[in-house]
Amino acid sequence: MLTMIYEGTGFPVLVSLLIIALAILYLQGNRGPLPPGPPRLPIVGNLKYLTVLGKPRPWHLFYQFAQQYGPLTYLELLGKPVVIISSAKAATELLDRRASNYSRPHMVVGGEYLSGNLNFAISNGDIWRRMRRASQAQLGVKTLIRFQDIQTDEGVLFAYEMLTQPEKRKENILRVTASVILSILYDQPPLRSLDDPSVRLMDKYADKMHKAAQPGTYLVEILPVLKYLPTFFAPWKKSAKKDFQAFSSMFLRKYEVVKDRMLSGEQRPSLCAMLTESASRHELNDLESAWAAAILYGTAYDSTSASLAWFFLIMIQFPHIQRKAQEEIDTVIGRSRLPSFSDMDHLPYICALIREMLRWRPPAPFGVVYQSVKDDYFDGQIIPGGSLCIPNIWTINRDPQIYGADANEFRPERHLTPDGKRLKDEKEESHFTFGFGKRICIGRYFANKALFIDITMILWGMSIKPSPNDSGQIVIPSTSEDVGEGFISLPPPFECRCEPRFAGVEATLKQAHDAVLLGHMMAEV
Repeated sequence: MLTMIYEGTGFPVLVSLLIIALAILYLQGNRGPLPPGPPRLPIVGNLKYLTVLGKPRPWHLFYQFAQQYGPLTYLELLGKPVVIISSAKAATELLDRRASNYSRPHMVVGGEYLSGNLNFAISNGDIWRRMRRASQAQLGVKTLIRFQDIQTDEGVLFAYEMLTQPEKRKENILRVTASVILSILYDQPPLRSLDDPSVRLMDKYADKMHKAAQPGTYLVEILPVLKYLPTFFAPWKKSAKKDFQAFSSMFLRKYEVVKDRMLSGEQRPSLCAMLTESASRHELNDLESAWAAAILYGTAYDSTSASLAWFFLIMIQFPHIQRKAQEEIDTVIGRSRLPSFSDMDHLPYICALIREMLRWRPPAPFGVVYQSVKDDYFDGQIIPGGSLCIPNIWTINRDPQIYGADANEFRPERHLTPDGKRLKDEKEESHFTFGFGKRICIGRYFANKALFIDITMILWGMSIKPSPNDSGQIVIPSTSEDVGEGFISLPPPFECRCEPRFAGVEATLKQAHDAVLLGHMMAEV
């Protein structure tokens, strides 16, 4: 072989390759140093970390990277550059101020084939702009006011469920989260069970997307050229295309029910009805509007339910914070009526508690993954064009430059003025859980309102306490034992009980619970 290289054309080709390689190294050096990161192997780079991303709690590994390497950590996966952003300064500079240089990476399986490029949460270009603009218009602060009664009704049902069946905490959380979103989107009555076909449909799509988005599931996401293989060698193509047709048909059917009802003269508010009214203005056809509605459900369901799950463990871990929140509720609301959204401006500690919960245990510790369009620089280090950029929300929300030396502690007071009477900044979130720049979560106002009414209703009526396990022992897991694979963080398994805080709580909640269900029964007649 060596003789063949030196004879004929082999030697010139080898020399050319060496020259090209040296030129690349030279140009790389002139462009500036890469961010620091763990050692890379030739060709495969840091491929071993690809499987880590799909394992439980990968955000903890990235937190360790931040302690070792600083604001930016550089990885390489089969030649694909990956930059982990781990400081608030770096994230706001790159993803807010230079947002035009950071878009969503193209997902072959989940985006192109499974979603037909209609999942605007992971798409780019014209379809993303039109679908996001249309959806954002329906989820503004003023627009959501018309849905406060739905959220309040669901908060009542949830509180009654937790008081009477705390052992079904997980099911109760998932039911109320799915129910309020489906009610606002499609004008559906409250869910009575998670076996509802709408929930099963959305869960199936979410499961498929989670699998597709999980690093390491499909090699084609690292080597996009593999998508040109024939179906015989890439069976995922046939499966994903079939799923896209099935999901499109079902999403469209749900959307058209609302559209037909609206066109017949019924004026019942829902986000789908509003999408129908504004479709021509935003240049969306029925299929695009149907997918926009479905994606709103998916993005809100996981994050809101995860935050509610964390709430119960946090209240058990920090009973003094629970008592302080209840003292504020007793002072402002009293015990003769249920909480309402009109109380929101008068309950700064409750709002601060929710902000701290979202900061301290972000439901999606990675947030949105970006891709740099062209070369960029931060503190003299280059972010090569085409890099996957992962904002490590978990670490950014613990940035001591922003939150101080006690950033790892749960302390709602950090969001309040010194006298504790109002939020430090009523217009800003005081955390980075909802993301950055033009990709910031459009459902953040909905999430804040849903968490406020559910949490306030729970704390008004009951005290959350640890419950003994099957062996009769009370075991309170550490909040540092969080679980979750891929992109969602969940609390470890635990049991709790919900005790009435004062006489008459159960009767009051039951009366309100029955009134909500009766009202919906009458509306359907």
